[in-house]
Amino acid sequence: MHNTMQINYWTIGGFDGRKPVEQVLEEAKAMGYEGVELVFGAGELAPGVSDARLGAIREAAGRIGMKIESLATGVYWEQSLTDPSAAVRRKAVAFTKEYLRAAALVGAKVVLVVPGAVAVPWDPARPIVPYAAAWKRAGTAIRQCLPVAERLGVTLAVENVWNWFLADPVAMRTFVDQFGSRRVGVYFDVANCIINGFPEHWVEMLGRRIKAVHFKNFTRVDCGGTLHGFGEDILEGDVNWKAVVAALGKAKFAGPVTAEMIPFSRLPDLALPDMDLARETAVKLRAILARGLPRIRRQL
Repeated sequence: MHNTMQINYWTIGGFDGRKPVEQVLEEAKAMGYEGVELVFGAGELAPGVSDARLGAIREAAGRIGMKIESLATGVYWEQSLTDPSAAVRRKAVAFTKEYLRAAALVGAKVVLVVPGAVAVPWDPARPIVPYAAAWKRAGTAIRQCLPVAERLGVTLAVENVWNWFLADPVAMRTFVDQFGSRRVGVYFDVANCIINGFPEHWVEMLGRRIKAVHFKNFTRVDCGGTLHGFGEDILEGDVNWKAVVAALGKAKFAGPVTAEMIPFSRLPDLALPDMDLARETAVKLRAILARGLPRIRRQL
């Protein structure tokens, strides 16, 4: 199994997006990564970024010898596609269309989409949306964005996140299949489903629908867990890497694998960038992809 080995921009560039993309690409290449997953929504990749700048980033990646196969974003937590406010939903749809445009201009084929939320468990201030309403609103939003995705050749990849929505592989599969388009797929996060399941089971159920994958780890505690379960060592936790890599291979997954190392275990003092974390993760990620390492449990 060979897939483009990427690092998410946040680990090397920080949350504010101020570090120049060219610098991040150079630094990631020096660490052994083959690509960088850029983050759209802040810094020089904020909405309104010019076509010329996006084209320059694509050109720089080619010159450096790095790939940009996917884009991610944190904007959906504030502008949800399922928000009770129609005005907020319109903003989220407009954002998604610009997000798709930016992806096409930098050469990415996949954008990570948070389809909405029934609730945001770490933010009680966010509204609770009935599941049926979330399903309807998310479907409407994806349909509004789909013509743009199809025209640009970029896939809207719905991520399994802690949003109490599409929280099992059957629901995710049913949601994606309703659109009947190859431009709607799944952005599968290996660790996000550990709280109530097993990633290898998701891969078996979703198969060809998976267009990109996030690798990180998570440690369950007392039949569940908190954000602190996302640690700073990709080998520590409850992910069975051997089973995950085998399942992805069986599914003939050909998309990018991105280390999304955001060590929430450090909260409330979480700060990025962390160059040592990025460097150490490159070595471990390469080993995982090459062999599928056995699960390593954190000693509690």
